[in-house]
Amino acid sequence: MKNAIIFHGTSCSPEMFWYPFVKRGLERKGYEVWVPKLPQGNKPDLNIWLPYALENGKYAKDTVIIGHSAGTALLLALLESIETTIKQVILVAGFCSNITGSDGKILKETYNWEKIRTRAKDFIFINSDDDPWKINEAAGRELFKQLGGTQITLYGQGHMGSTTFNQPYKEFPFLVKLIE
Repeated sequence: MKNAIIFHGTSCSPEMFWYPFVKRGLERKGYEVWVPKLPQGNKPDLNIWLPYALENGKYAKDTVIIGHSAGTALLLALLESIETTIKQVILVAGFCSNITGSDGKILKETYNWEKIRTRAKDFIFINSDDDPWKINEAAGRELFKQLGGTQITLYGQGHMGSTTFNQPYKEFPFLVKLIE
C-alpha cells in the first residue's frame, strides 16, 4: 500500500494551509495519508517530535514524506533514524541550519548526510525567493548540496503557509503533481 506522511511546521496543525488539499489529492492517487498533529507544535523539539514520528509512522519502500518548515528538520532526523529506503522526500521551505526565530531545538548539531541520502530514492526541495523567515532558495541549495535531487525555487510564494505573515496558502496543486 502506498502511503504518504505530511509533517507540519511550527504552530501549525493538520487542518491548516495546504495540508488538507495535498492529503485529498494524494488520496485520489491511491495513497493512505497520515498528517499527524505533532506534540507541542508551538515549540518544536526534536526530542519530542522524533520519537512520536518513529513510533506512529509507517515507513516502507512506497512511502512519500513531505515536510514543511520545522517539519523538514524532523524529516531529516527521521531519515537518519530509519533503516528503510523510502520512495520520495519533499522538503517545503526546508532548512538545516538555524534561522530567524528558531530556538534550535528542532535541528541536530550535525547530520549524517550519507546515511540520509541512502534513505530516499528521490529528494525534492521547494523554497520561495521571498520567504519572510529567510528559508529561501539558499536554504534549499544547502540541502541540495548535501543530498542531491531536485531543487525548485518558486517566486513570490513566501513561506507557503504562515499565520505570522498572513499567508493562508490553502492549495498547492504543484506539490500534488510532483508525487507519482
